[in-house]
Amino acid sequence: MAWVVGTGGLMGLLVIALGLVTLRTGWILPTARRHVTRPRLHGLGALLTGMCPVLGGLFYFRILPNVSWEIRFFGGNAFLFAGLLLIAAGQLMPRRRGPHPDRTDPSGV
Repeated sequence: MAWVVGTGGLMGLLVIALGLVTLRTGWILPTARRHVTRPRLHGLGALLTGMCPVLGGLFYFRILPNVSWEIRFFGGNAFLFAGLLLIAAGQLMPRRRGPHPDRTDPSGV
């Protein structure tokens, strides 16, 4: 059972790393690039989705203090579903129109 939890934790770390790269640079995996219209929502959703198996592994290996199963169950599901909703929102929301908020006019006008 430990190798299953450990593998899930490693996959969660991979998803968290992809979420951080997406938030930091806007880069998305080539297979999802065509579908994603809001990279920041997608990256934040990946972070939350990756937290679910990582926290499960940390509780399983007793790295974090032991809490009741209800808190672990509902907390993990809250992270998972919130992340999936943000990923879906990043794919379903229309593209923004107008200038990018990070890019300003250098002339200051």
